[in-house]
Amino acid sequence: MRSFYRGCTLVSLLALGAGFAACSSGSGGPAPTGLAQSALTPATSCDDVEALLRERLKQNTIESVEAARKSALQQLENGCVWYGADGGVAAASGSSAAGGPVSAPTAGGGGEDDGAAKEYSTTNTQEADVDEADFIKNDGEHVYILAHGQFQIFDAWPAADIHRVASVAIEGEPKKLFVHEKRALVYSSLSPSSSPDGEGPYYPRAECTYGYDCEFTGDGTPLLVTELDISDLTAPAVVRTLKFSGSFLNARRIGNAVHTVVASPEPTVEGLSTWPEGLDICTLSGQGVNPSTVAAVNSAYDKLVEKNIALIDAAPLDVQMPAVEDTLYRDGVAAPKSHDPFASCENFYLSNTGDGQSFLSVVSTELGTDALGQTTIVGRPGAVYATADSLYVASRHQYGQTVGWFYEDGDTTPDATTIHKFALSERAAPSAYLGSGVVKGRVLNQFALSEHEGYLRVATTTGHLPDPDTHNTVASLKQEGGELVVKGMVDHLAPGEDIRSARFYGDVGFVVTFKKTDPLYTLDFSNPESPRVRGELKIPGFSTYMHMIDEGHVMSIGYDADDQGDFAWFQGIMLQIFDVTDLDAPTLAHKEVIGTRGSASDAATNHLAFNYFTQRGLLGIPMVICEGGSGGEFGDTMTFSGLLVYKVDPAEGFTSVGGVPHPLPDTNADPYSASCGNWWSSATSFVKRSVFMDDYVYSVSEDEIRVANIGDLATPEAIVSLVP
Repeated sequence: MRSFYRGCTLVSLLALGAGFAACSSGSGGPAPTGLAQSALTPATSCDDVEALLRERLKQNTIESVEAARKSALQQLENGCVWYGADGGVAAASGSSAAGGPVSAPTAGGGGEDDGAAKEYSTTNTQEADVDEADFIKNDGEHVYILAHGQFQIFDAWPAADIHRVASVAIEGEPKKLFVHEKRALVYSSLSPSSSPDGEGPYYPRAECTYGYDCEFTGDGTPLLVTELDISDLTAPAVVRTLKFSGSFLNARRIGNAVHTVVASPEPTVEGLSTWPEGLDICTLSGQGVNPSTVAAVNSAYDKLVEKNIALIDAAPLDVQMPAVEDTLYRDGVAAPKSHDPFASCENFYLSNTGDGQSFLSVVSTELGTDALGQTTIVGRPGAVYATADSLYVASRHQYGQTVGWFYEDGDTTPDATTIHKFALSERAAPSAYLGSGVVKGRVLNQFALSEHEGYLRVATTTGHLPDPDTHNTVASLKQEGGELVVKGMVDHLAPGEDIRSARFYGDVGFVVTFKKTDPLYTLDFSNPESPRVRGELKIPGFSTYMHMIDEGHVMSIGYDADDQGDFAWFQGIMLQIFDVTDLDAPTLAHKEVIGTRGSASDAATNHLAFNYFTQRGLLGIPMVICEGGSGGEFGDTMTFSGLLVYKVDPAEGFTSVGGVPHPLPDTNADPYSASCGNWWSSATSFVKRSVFMDDYVYSVSEDEIRVANIGDLATPEAIVSLVP
């Protein structure tokens, strides 16, 4: 059987089923637009789930082996030399195997002396009344925080008397929590002792918050959810634990109901390989390129595909299905529940896009009860957006990484996003699947989606810079039956640039794109089926997060830029206020640049660190200030690490109130962390969060909380350690 590398030829010859007949390189013309393929199909049993998993595993191993075959034949032609992905030259390693599992391609003065503060800030959420999980919560009187493996409670009012009242060790690495009605729900990661292939330690993936150059897949570790009764703040008691095989992706709380999105890993099969055992390219190369040597290479790869397929057919995939261990505690005694809601594959749905074999589950619980509901997608994870009634999962897809591209012509539209909608309940019941839709391009993050008066607005980018065909789209979708149908669209917005931030308020939208300048586009959705661009403002730099001050003013954080002609260097952190009173003529009202290149703030890439205290018009942002940078050179002097506070006024702009300083890092102890080399899409600062209570601000780092009066930020009135 001759199978010289020709895309999908081998797939058809092996006759592995209709699902494998399509070729991801698309030589047969564009596939039909995939609204139907974006829909999820209910699984009738676990057999359906296993069948889809085996099909996807087979297509993945075929794609991987075919890529290896192509490389081997190139080695044969090049005389036992191959060119790596980075362009480097390396000698071929005869019979060495690139073994291991094959997975899918991836692309002054306070208030009262006791009680609670009269005014205080809370978690910065995208939607009102839809709480988002974070590592710190407060109620104006107490601060609840996860630090150094513990759930800690501080009596935080009066501010100068802040002190810890309780601390409970949490299994694993606690990362997020909710606090509501005398209950706390803590999410922690349980790191496995070794990597999935058993080779060495396992290193969890970093959390993807901004989404520009990362995927929303979770950290890859098992998730433990711990519910605590905090009726007695001095003695929190564990009342329930939920141990999932998957990892935390996102969560929302609406009243007592908590909806957690869990991403379970893609199934793997031991023994899969992309290099045929015994194949010695160097020996064959010495015999020259001829029908005999080419046939030998192809024969070895044909046998390898057959071997891999046989391994997949024999693999017990059922043991890699999602699972949960649910344990209740009564007076400290554990009572495991025997029912696993995942076991029978009820409320499982199968994707039809030809890519993705991981599990994404919407798990619903209700604080104070032992109920549990789940709805699971077998496909790709994605960005999560939710209102009080609905939860959306927006999954990115890329041409060339699916078997059978499902959205128009893959050469001109190489990116697509499928959006799945689920109904949220105030009970711990399975979230009902309502329908799916598809839009061109890829979403940036949760702020690229927004629902208003029955319509979902979605902002996407098609293509990747510096491709001049890169452009952007804003679409308006409406649910009709089981479909999310595109009813209106603004296409080819800002050609040659990509989206750096998006935000929607009511029937108005704002999109910021960038290549070397920062165009802010104002969009009118008063007629959602005929959206239109109203205005455009071009200024240096770009915004990564936007926040509405009032109906006519938008505040943003991002980066200044140094125009270099064809491109621009990002520079220091930039705060801006845009006057959008006239959507047809938006203007830049105020601008504040902090530091030079290398300066960073968690608030630039994580909205939870952006703290706008509306009642007082105060903005708190974690900040590392570096000086001395210019152009492409990072600053070489770190001059400040701590929390900056600004008075924000649409008429007056940003007025510095001062900063709460934290110790600068020890360059001798940790030169790397003390450097000024922060990259714009993964900015980090030593201070992570802040809380405002009346005239005080609480500046929170990983190791301590510093409390200062707004009138004298440089001299904290209290410092409490978070280290056990």
